[in-house]
Amino acid sequence: MPLTTSLPLSNALFYPFHLCAPDTLERMLARFGAIHFRDYMALRLTPFMGTTAYQDRMGDDHPALVISGRIVQGHQVSGPLDDAATAQVNRDLADSHWRTLFHRGLQEDRRFQRGLFDLTHAMRIGSALVPGPAALLRLLEPERAGTLCTVALVQQLAKPAVTLDEAYQFEYGLALLKTAAAQVYTFRLARAHGLIPVTDSSTHHALLSRTMAREGINLSNEFVGRLTGIPAT
Repeated sequence: MPLTTSLPLSNALFYPFHLCAPDTLERMLARFGAIHFRDYMALRLTPFMGTTAYQDRMGDDHPALVISGRIVQGHQVSGPLDDAATAQVNRDLADSHWRTLFHRGLQEDRRFQRGLFDLTHAMRIGSALVPGPAALLRLLEPERAGTLCTVALVQQLAKPAVTLDEAYQFEYGLALLKTAAAQVYTFRLARAHGLIPVTDSSTHHALLSRTMAREGINLSNEFVGRLTGIPAT
């Protein structure tokens, strides 16, 4: 009698990004029946200011996996934060342990850093164009890890007429907000579709684990390490 093979019964939700590296996809497909991907997260901070969405999806390069159901995409996570999401983001931003993990990630994890700031050339901070290394030094100032930050404060700073110090405060606060908001959608999608959150980012894994411990959230949270010798994305 011929042997039959079956796919794993559990399905995964990749976080926090809308795309993953080819080796990460391969490793997840070996462990899970289907991998779910969110669309690019474009946050609306105020009626006049928000982040821009990219239209690319993981399945663009893997149409056969979409047709077979092994890649599931199209989970929408853009727009303004609702009240519940805002409250959860504010709890992360008020958590000194979570904030320490975030700041340490910016200092030590180049991939985490590049996911939040484009420092390869000059970076626009408010109305000033600042060389990437100089901007990074300001963003990594130790006191930022303990400076008060809330969603409302970031929204207040989301305007063109700010000082240079306020512009740095905004950029750091926006990075905090985007990271915490992505976690909110990770929890919501995982619960709504019965998925296991999976990431290949050690810093994001540590941050999500901290939030789960603080909030008493009972979900699996798996880390799939990148293969050595493959450039980080």
